[in-house]
Amino acid sequence: MDYTIDEVMKYIEEEDVKFIRLAFRDAYGVQKNISVTPGEVKKAFEEGAPINARVIAGFGDCPYATLYLRPDPDTMAILPWRPDSGRVLRMYCDIYTPEGEEYESDTRRILRKAIEKADASGVEFRFGTETEFYLFNKDEEGNPTKIPYDRAGYMDIAPLDKCENVRREISLTIESMGLTPERSHHESGPGQNEIDFHYAKPLKAADQMITFKMVVSTVADRFGLVSDFSPMPMADQPGNGYHINIYAVDRSGNDVVRYAAAGIIDRIRDMTIFLNPTDGSYSRLGQNLAPDRVNWSSAADSELMYIESRKGKTRVELRSPDASSNPYLVYALLIHAGLYGIENKLSLPEEMDSEALLLPGSRKEAAKLASGSGFVRKYVPEGIICEYTKR
Repeated sequence: MDYTIDEVMKYIEEEDVKFIRLAFRDAYGVQKNISVTPGEVKKAFEEGAPINARVIAGFGDCPYATLYLRPDPDTMAILPWRPDSGRVLRMYCDIYTPEGEEYESDTRRILRKAIEKADASGVEFRFGTETEFYLFNKDEEGNPTKIPYDRAGYMDIAPLDKCENVRREISLTIESMGLTPERSHHESGPGQNEIDFHYAKPLKAADQMITFKMVVSTVADRFGLVSDFSPMPMADQPGNGYHINIYAVDRSGNDVVRYAAAGIIDRIRDMTIFLNPTDGSYSRLGQNLAPDRVNWSSAADSELMYIESRKGKTRVELRSPDASSNPYLVYALLIHAGLYGIENKLSLPEEMDSEALLLPGSRKEAAKLASGSGFVRKYVPEGIICEYTKR
């Protein structure tokens, strides 16, 4: 979007903006925010807006009682469900210490560092997403239920697909905020949906994912429904995946994504706790075509990674993550693992290797692997590691 601070200030003045949401995220990628009035925005840009650090998940070991949010003007967006008169604007923020240093456990910073390393190596990464979610009815008191909004199946159409209007409204809302969904359809489970996004630069892709989940939740609520991105909303139905398409080229424009894919396969067990952070994540793996082995194929069935070569281009799809993960951490680790594969020119293992290792079968196993991983400890701050592995 490439907004400057001056352009944001001018927009606030000219477009009747009354409140500005300064949004950030905890260690798990859950969006948080504070609201300020227009008169406080300049101060937020220059000095930051204070937050109580130690009540934020993953910031418990912070040596400072207060951290400061500085908005990124590039992320300015109007919340379209708020009134036109007295508009509400949202910007994502980076987190700083009282001394003005970047806070090391800010996962947006962790991703920025990964991008800087890739840039220094002459490699450009981009990520596209295919994200699934359920829509459930609410009861008479407005509380969430596990009753699906419809009983449609994979790519069914209306009237069986009752979710069609909701998906359309989600897509239109996202577009009005400056993002462009690629396609949408009904998924296999009753009330289950998928909306996909084109490749984007890593920071935009992560910001986009956070915005997407917020929009889905808000639009669903406006329809009297509740959205659910959790890995296994219903034990007897397909789980929700967060499939990530990976693009990587070197500075000469050469496709190096196969090397990157080999690096990711090599490191995937160590990073799984960050891609699949909940107990429910491991109930999904190995069920209904969700992968449970460290393998790949060109057949697009139940493998960890689907790799397709077409018209001189390679498409790599990682299929194990779920949307309970923090996209900033996920993309950072994928970049680092991808760079490891590229720098060492790693080869992919045999397709559908019969001796392929299993992915971690539980959160406890995944936590143990991450705790003992030199790769993870090189790129993830100790406070974040402790937050993910302490239970």
